[in-house]
Amino acid sequence: MPSLLLLGAHSDIGRACAQQFAAAGFDLFLTRRRVDPNDEQEAQQLKAQYNIDLQYLSFDALNTSAHQALLQELEATPDVVLVTLGYLGDADLARISQEESQQILASNFTGLIPLLDQLAYRMQERQSGSIIGISSPAGERGRASNYHYGAAKAGLTTYLSGLRQYSRPYGVVVTTIIPGFVRTKMLGDLHTPAFLTASPQQVAKATFRAYQNRRSVVYTLSLWRPIMWMIRHLPEPLFQRLHL
Repeated sequence: MPSLLLLGAHSDIGRACAQQFAAAGFDLFLTRRRVDPNDEQEAQQLKAQYNIDLQYLSFDALNTSAHQALLQELEATPDVVLVTLGYLGDADLARISQEESQQILASNFTGLIPLLDQLAYRMQERQSGSIIGISSPAGERGRASNYHYGAAKAGLTTYLSGLRQYSRPYGVVVTTIIPGFVRTKMLGDLHTPAFLTASPQQVAKATFRAYQNRRSVVYTLSLWRPIMWMIRHLPEPLFQRLHL
């Protein structure tokens, strides 16, 4: 059976992706900072429903020294690595709190790279595998409302782009998923336009299709592509006057 390592299984998108890949017959390695009884109950349901193996592993993006322990727990390099981990954080607090800004950067970017580097190297040696990262339109141009989060997602998007180019000759596919707004706990009470807001299940289906079709960059809702093209190409003096 193929296997999936999911970084960020606690998120709404992570749960939907776990369901999607389990339904396709993937054995699952799901990472959490802490495993609670609800996780075990959900795991048992997935195992029984889809006749797969499922294992929880400890992973904390803020503790890069523990990455090697995670790699040692894996019996073999998974066929697919999927990053759904994300932390929007408190943008106002991040401006004055080094701890908050570092948590945003580490959860979305810097805390992921050491592990992804090692997994990518193993896939390149094997000459097969897929790495999929959930990024964000916020990473395509810095905005006043969330520039720490945007900077982290920009870093992730650029990293995946470079890794994709490097890994191609080795038969390793690297995919960037850009969902836009998603109805998750992370959005909280934020009201977003319905036509620009996807469900976690839509993101999961788009992610699995992207894996099947070996896609490079996928916008979950296609309307985001022209919107972000326009935002990227706005002249800087005009962009600075916008409230985004």
